[in-house]
Amino acid sequence: MLKILKNPLPDPAFWRGRRVLLTGHTGFKGAWLALWLSRLGADVTGLALAPTSSPSLYDALGVSTMLSSQIGDIRDINRIKQVVQSCQPEIVLHLAAQALVRSSYREPLVTFETNVMGSANLLESLRGVSAVKFALMVTTDKVYRNHEQIAPYAESAELGGHDPYSASKAASELVIAGYRDAFLAEQGVTVEVARAGNVIGGGDWSEDRLLPDAVRAWQRGDVLQIRRPDALRPWQHVLEPLSAYLCLAQHAFQSPHKGSAWNFGPEGAASVRDVVELARAGYGRGDIAFSNEINGPHEAGLLALDVSKSKRELGIAQRWNLQDAVSRSMHWYRDFGLGVSARTLCDRDLDAYSTV
Repeated sequence: MLKILKNPLPDPAFWRGRRVLLTGHTGFKGAWLALWLSRLGADVTGLALAPTSSPSLYDALGVSTMLSSQIGDIRDINRIKQVVQSCQPEIVLHLAAQALVRSSYREPLVTFETNVMGSANLLESLRGVSAVKFALMVTTDKVYRNHEQIAPYAESAELGGHDPYSASKAASELVIAGYRDAFLAEQGVTVEVARAGNVIGGGDWSEDRLLPDAVRAWQRGDVLQIRRPDALRPWQHVLEPLSAYLCLAQHAFQSPHKGSAWNFGPEGAASVRDVVELARAGYGRGDIAFSNEINGPHEAGLLALDVSKSKRELGIAQRWNLQDAVSRSMHWYRDFGLGVSARTLCDRDLDAYSTV
C-alpha cells in the first residue's frame, strides 16, 4: 500500500535522467511543463507544431534550449513514430491538442482530426515500444455531458459534448480506452487520462481566453467585454494540474496498473465575474463591461469537478486558492510588460509553489 502524501510535489530523484516525450511543448501548459521537467533534470523530447501565438511562452522562455524540440503534427503518424523510435521514452505526456472551444466552431474538422486521430496516432506509435511504461493523455473537464447542474461531475459521469471541442475530447477518451484495453495494458503500459479544470497563469496569449483577453484589452486601454459573466468554472493555476500530472506518473511507476481517468481541479467553482474582478485588482487597472445577453456559440454555463478521487488516492489538493492563482497570474503579466524576463517570472512562481 502506497503512503498517500498531503499535497505531494514532483520528486527530482524520480525525474532526474528520466526519458520523457512531451507533446504540445510549444503551447502554454506545455512550455510551463517543459521548464519544470528541465528543472527536475529529466531528458525530454518535445513534439508539437510551431507556436501559434505571438508572443509565445515557448519563445519567451527559450524552451528549445531545455529539450530536444521536434516540430511536427500529431496528425502525421509517420512523424510521431519517427520521434518515438528515436527518443525511446519511458514516460509519455500528451498535451498536444486543439484546445479552444470557439476555434472548434470555426474549424471542427481540424479539431476532430487533431484531438481524436492525433491521440490515436500517438497510441498506435507506442505499440511494441518496450521502453514505454506510462502514458498520460490529457483531455479536459469539458468531456462530461453537461446537464447545467450545480453538482460536480465525478470520473464515472457520462461523457458527451455539445461543441466540437468537447465532443472531440470525449471521443478521444473512447479511443484511449480502446488502445489501453486492446493493446497497451497487455504491453505493460499504464495509460491514465487527466481531466483538468480551467487553467490560468502567466504566459498564456491564446485567443478567447479570459485572462489573456483582459491583459490585451487593458494594455491597449480598451474596455474588456465579458459575454457570460455568471458562467461557473473550476479555475486553477497552471502549476496545479502540471504538478498533479507529474505526481500521477510517479504513482503509476510505483504501482503499475491498467490506468483510469482522474479529475484535477479545485473543490468548487467560481464565476467569470469573480475571476475578472480579481484580475483587475491584481493587474492594478482596467475597465470591464459585463453583458446581460448570451452572445456567440453555445458554451456551458455551469461546470464543476468532483476531485475526491485524486485527493483520496494521490493526496492531491490545491496549494493556491483562487485569489492566489489570479493574483500571481496578473502579476506575471504586469511584470513581463515592465521588462522582467519570462524565465525569472516562471522560476519565481515555481519556487513559490514548491514552498507552500
